[in-house]
Amino acid sequence: METIWVVLIAVAALIIGVALGFFLARKYMMSYLKKNPPINEQMLRTLMMQMGQKPSKKKINQMMRAMNNQADK
Repeated sequence: METIWVVLIAVAALIIGVALGFFLARKYMMSYLKKNPPINEQMLRTLMMQMGQKPSKKKINQMMRAMNNQADK
């Protein structure tokens, strides 16, 4: 009977540890990506030039705003 309690406590601790680890890692990654976005204006300008478009400041700002709005959702 005592071994059953030990096993149940171990399984419960494992489940709680996995859930807690997942949420902490998720929160860390969200804050990291907010501080260090994966793409910036210079990268977007280079990408547009490679695609044969002439990037204007207005167009780049519009695309950055759209990407930030998408990231916030």
